[in-house]
Amino acid sequence: MCLPVSVTEDEPTLISHIEGRELPDEDIVVSVVEERFRPWPLRLMFLVLGLALFVTALGLMKEGARELIGTLEGSVFTDNAWSTLGLGWLGACIVLSGSPMAASSLALLEGDAIDRDQAFTMLTGSRLGAAFVVLVVGVIYALRKSNEGSRRAPVSIGVLSLLMTSMVYVPGAVVGYVLLDRGAFDSLDIGTSPGLTSFTDSAFGWAADLLRDVAPDWLLFPFGLVVLLIGFSAFDRALPAMTGDRLESEDSWYTRKWPMFLVGCGVTLLTLSVAVSLTLLVPIVAKGRLRRANTLPYIAGANITTLADTLVAAIVLGNQDGVRVVVAVTVTVTIWTLLLLTFAYPVLRRVCLEIAQWALTSQKRLAAFAAMLFVIPITLIAI
Repeated sequence: MCLPVSVTEDEPTLISHIEGRELPDEDIVVSVVEERFRPWPLRLMFLVLGLALFVTALGLMKEGARELIGTLEGSVFTDNAWSTLGLGWLGACIVLSGSPMAASSLALLEGDAIDRDQAFTMLTGSRLGAAFVVLVVGVIYALRKSNEGSRRAPVSIGVLSLLMTSMVYVPGAVVGYVLLDRGAFDSLDIGTSPGLTSFTDSAFGWAADLLRDVAPDWLLFPFGLVVLLIGFSAFDRALPAMTGDRLESEDSWYTRKWPMFLVGCGVTLLTLSVAVSLTLLVPIVAKGRLRRANTLPYIAGANITTLADTLVAAIVLGNQDGVRVVVAVTVTVTIWTLLLLTFAYPVLRRVCLEIAQWALTSQKRLAAFAAMLFVIPITLIAI
């Protein structure tokens, strides 16, 4: 794989080549997230099922975390905040989703397996690894193409998603960590009523008791993680699916910074999955309907509202420290993102595109880039 030397807005022919613009192929249906026409009763059933599985999984993971305290306490995975940062990052890459690892950080905090600072870094790590699935999907999509230029386009979205996420989460999380450590969010108190907490415990707590009767206690947490993945799958079937045609049905709004930012926020809030909302960009850019440079504000917006489901999980668990952790990450990352887009967007875009260009110049460089996504978190765990 090779990439031309420069990428500028002033070279439409070069941009077109890099992004793989090609004549429409009527034999290929370009869609990663297919539109599913389901009647609303069926969607409602999936929504209720997803909520039930979601709460059940949190209960299982909370009880499992208590059982894992002896194993995790002082282990290489949780002996400091660096280790939990790597754990959240590596876990998100392995399960191809950040939400389960984000929920896991809250469950481990609730079970006293990790402290508040470690929950913060584990949550941050889950965000850094969440976009890895976009790179995987981009590579798989590229394998269907015979033209080198059209292969680079879908892969570039995965690279840009990971780069943009790092640009906003690393600096934002550093500030959030300091503020949380100094007690800036200690006065925040958002929780469920005792009646709701009691209801959820009564309605869904039976799963942990049942599993404890038939399996070792250490299985509670991993089993809860599996239930959580199934729950997210049910949510995906309940919520409206988004397609590339729907996203770009307007004229030229998608070439502007703030409209794309708001769309990224909205699509992720609607799907409750940054993986879904970012993967949506793969076929759009691959067909040349959107320049990859214009996707950066969308990616930035998606990385903000992706924590909505994690905040709900923290509230359901009733752990105020968990709520403060999620709010600290969300507030600081949001403020940092807005500052970057307002005052440094041209520089940010140039840096991201140049790094992506370097990574896509050859297969060896792309492999090295992907390898770093695992090497870095493993190193952090080992610290």
